[in-house]
Amino acid sequence: MRAVLSLLVLLLPFAAAAVEPDEMLADPSLEARAREISSELRCMVCQNQSIDDSNADLARDLRLLVRNRLSAGDSNAEVIDYVVSRYGEFVLLRPRLSMRTYLLWGAPILLIVLGVCGLWVLSRSRGNTEKPLTQEEEERLERLLSDGKDH
Repeated sequence: MRAVLSLLVLLLPFAAAAVEPDEMLADPSLEARAREISSELRCMVCQNQSIDDSNADLARDLRLLVRNRLSAGDSNAEVIDYVVSRYGEFVLLRPRLSMRTYLLWGAPILLIVLGVCGLWVLSRSRGNTEKPLTQEEEERLERLLSDGKDH
């Protein structure tokens, strides 16, 4: 029982990757590059997994595409650019900073700045709201305090 449990624990990391043996490249350096690229690309079916981790057919097709492009001599950036040109920026697990993604990257900062400004304006409006009494109000207050009646 211990041996089976130990074997399962040792094989657990291999179960996480969905890359099939027939997909792997013979060149270890190309395969390492393929794995690096695959870990950066989103499975369009699963959407919360990389294509390296997904068992979906589309993820398999993308893994094969990445390996074919690498075998053809493309750089990592060229492979990623090619996949993005076909599937859009959404295919990237970590979107690039570009004109299209400024709002995506800037929204948290913008919301924090707006929140701080809103709190500052709110605190200023609720701050010192006391105004000095007019002459008429002071006289009325004196009358009220002196005889306890409103005339």
